[in-house]
Amino acid sequence: MLELIGLTAGLLLGFLIPLHFPAGMTLYVGVGLLAALDSALGGFRSRLKGEFHLPIFLSGTIGNAAIAVFLTWLGNRMGIPIYLAAVVVFGTRMFQNFAEIRRELLTSKPKKDKIKQDIENTGEFDTK
Repeated sequence: MLELIGLTAGLLLGFLIPLHFPAGMTLYVGVGLLAALDSALGGFRSRLKGEFHLPIFLSGTIGNAAIAVFLTWLGNRMGIPIYLAAVVVFGTRMFQNFAEIRRELLTSKPKKDKIKQDIENTGEFDTK
C-alpha cells in the first residue's frame, strides 16, 4: 500500500511540477530513469517475498544509476553508444522482475502451501 501512495504522489508531482531538461542531458536522464525503474521493480519484488532491506535497495538504486550514467558519459566521449548496454541489462531485469512479481501475486496462498508441501514430501522420499 505504501508503494502505491509513493507512486501516486510521484506521478502527481511529475504532472504538477514538470521538469525540462536540456537536449544534451536527455540521454542521461532516460538511462537514469531506466535504472531507477529497474530498482523500484526489484524492491517491490523483494518486498513481496519478504526479503526487502532498505540499505541494499538504496545502494542498488544509486549504484545502478551511477553506472548507467557513467556508461552513457563514457560512450559520448568515445563516440560509441555504450549506453545501450545499460538499456539492455536494465530492460531485461525489469521484465524478469515483472514476471516474478506477477507470479508472486497470482499464486494463491493455498497453492503456495501445496507447492511447499510437495517439495518437502519430495525431499523426504529422496533421502530414504
